[in-house]
Amino acid sequence: MNTLKPAGLILAPLLSLTIAPTSATELIYEPVNPNFGGNPLNGSYLLNNAQAQDRHKDPDQLDSLYEQPSALDRFTDSLETRLLNQLLTDVGNGNSGELITDDFIVQIVDNDGVLTVLVTDRSTGDKSEIIVSGLNPTN
Repeated sequence: MNTLKPAGLILAPLLSLTIAPTSATELIYEPVNPNFGGNPLNGSYLLNNAQAQDRHKDPDQLDSLYEQPSALDRFTDSLETRLLNQLLTDVGNGNSGELITDDFIVQIVDNDGVLTVLVTDRSTGDKSEIIVSGLNPTN
């Protein structure tokens, strides 16, 4: 045992030299949330994480204000647009005409270069008159 004591006295200083020197610094708290002094660039990241985890739904919020029109509604709108275009083409050729839909009555008359478009709302009875002058009556 006596031989171990001198070996320990020699190895202890050598071990302290072989271990890498360590240094300690004080811990500094850096907040993440911008509300508490953190980096403002973290705000959108934190908000997106919170919204992704949110499972609660607002009972007053409508799911969607836009409703996809049905195929029949799209076809009807397309047909009405086509008929109105044809009516305007016929007026350009010197003919007058009328288009009646579920919602409106459209009357188009060409009087010697003065185009009169009378639109009547069938549900309320409101009438709008559009007069365009300066058209060439020979078209």
